[in-house]
Amino acid sequence: MIGFDLTEEQQRMQEMAHEFAEKEMRSVAAYYDETEEFPWPVLKKAADVGLLTYALPEEYGGAGVTSHVTDCIVQEELFWGCAGMATSMGVIMLGALPIIIAGNEEQKKKYLTMLTGTRPDGNPRLAAYAATEPEAGSDLASLKTSAKKVQGGYVLNGTKQFITNGGIADVYTVFATHDPSLGSDGIDCFIVEGSWDGVKPGKKEKKMGIRASRTAEVHFDDVFVPEENRLGAEGEGFYIAMQTFDHSRPIVASGAIGVARAAYEAALQYSLERKQFGRAIAKFQAVSFMLADMATEIQAARLLCWQAAWLLDQGLPIMKESSMAKAYAAEVAMRVTTDAVQILGGVGYTRDYPVEKFMRDAKVMQIYEGTTQIQKLVISRTLIGFG
Repeated sequence: MIGFDLTEEQQRMQEMAHEFAEKEMRSVAAYYDETEEFPWPVLKKAADVGLLTYALPEEYGGAGVTSHVTDCIVQEELFWGCAGMATSMGVIMLGALPIIIAGNEEQKKKYLTMLTGTRPDGNPRLAAYAATEPEAGSDLASLKTSAKKVQGGYVLNGTKQFITNGGIADVYTVFATHDPSLGSDGIDCFIVEGSWDGVKPGKKEKKMGIRASRTAEVHFDDVFVPEENRLGAEGEGFYIAMQTFDHSRPIVASGAIGVARAAYEAALQYSLERKQFGRAIAKFQAVSFMLADMATEIQAARLLCWQAAWLLDQGLPIMKESSMAKAYAAEVAMRVTTDAVQILGGVGYTRDYPVEKFMRDAKVMQIYEGTTQIQKLVISRTLIGFG
C-alpha cells in the first residue's frame, strides 16, 4: 500500500522547521550572504529548539527521529529558509553519520553525546565530514591523507579541502589511507577532535553561493589518533563512506528542493503582481508554462526523495534511488532558480530580490555530495552492472 499522508510527528516537525526558517533564517539570510559571517546566533536558536540533532538517538541527547522521510521534510523547509545556514546545520548530522553507522557503543556515547551538548560560550557543538582533498573529490579511493600505524593508534598527515564547518568543528570524521597501494581497501575512518594538537584550520573559501556556511581547508599535521577512535575494522573506511552517502543523498536532494521551492514561490508571487500590457505577466502563456514546469519538476523531485528515504526506512538498498533523487533534484534546483531570475527580469538580477541568491545557492547542489555526473555513473552502473 502506498500513501502520502504525513504522520502527526512529520506534520509537527514540518511546521516547526518552516516557522524557524521563516522567522529566524529568512530575516537574516541576506546579511549573512553579504558578510559571509558564520551564523552562530541562528545555529544557537536552532539548537535550542532541537533542529540540529533531532535525528540522533534519545540515549545520546537527540530527539530520536529515526524516519529518513521526516528528515527530508525538515531539510526541505530549512533550505527554503537559507541554503547556507542549512548546510552548516545539516553537516552536523553528516559528520555524525559514520559514527551512527559504524561506531561502537563507547564511541557513540562519547561523541554523539558531545554533539548534543554546547560549548563553554553557549554555542552548539559542530561536526564535519572530512573526505575531499585537493586531488581526491569524486575519486575517494585516491585520497592522500595518510594514517601511519604507531603504538596505541595512528598518526594522520594530510590536507582536506572544501570541508563544511572546516576549522571550527568540534568533531571530524576523517578518511585516510594506511596503505595507498590497496586503493579503497586501504582507507580507514577516524573520529578526530578539533582541539587536538596538529588539527589546523586552513584557507576559508570565498564562494559563489551558500555563503552563510563556512567552507575551508583543514590540515592534519602529525595528529595522533588513538586506536579506539577508528570506526569499524581497518580498511572499512570506503564502505563507511558509501553507506554514509546512501543515507545523506536523499537529504541533500531535499535541500535542493527547498531552494527550488523558494525560487518558484518568489517567481509566482512576482508574476501575479507585475503587470505589463495591462495584465499580470502570469497571464501570459510564456510565463505561465514556465511556472507549470517549475511546479511539476519540484513535485517530481520531492517524490524521488521521499521514495529513496522510504526505502532507507525499510532497510532496503537505495544506491540507485538515492543517486536518482540527488541528481534530479539538483538539476531541478538549477533550472527552477534560473527560470525564477528570468521571470523577474532585470530586478531578478539585482540583490533587491532573493532569486539571484537562490540561483547562486542552487549551483552547489549539482556539485557537493557527489556531482550530477557521478550520480549518473552510479545509476548507470546499477542498471548495466559494475565493471
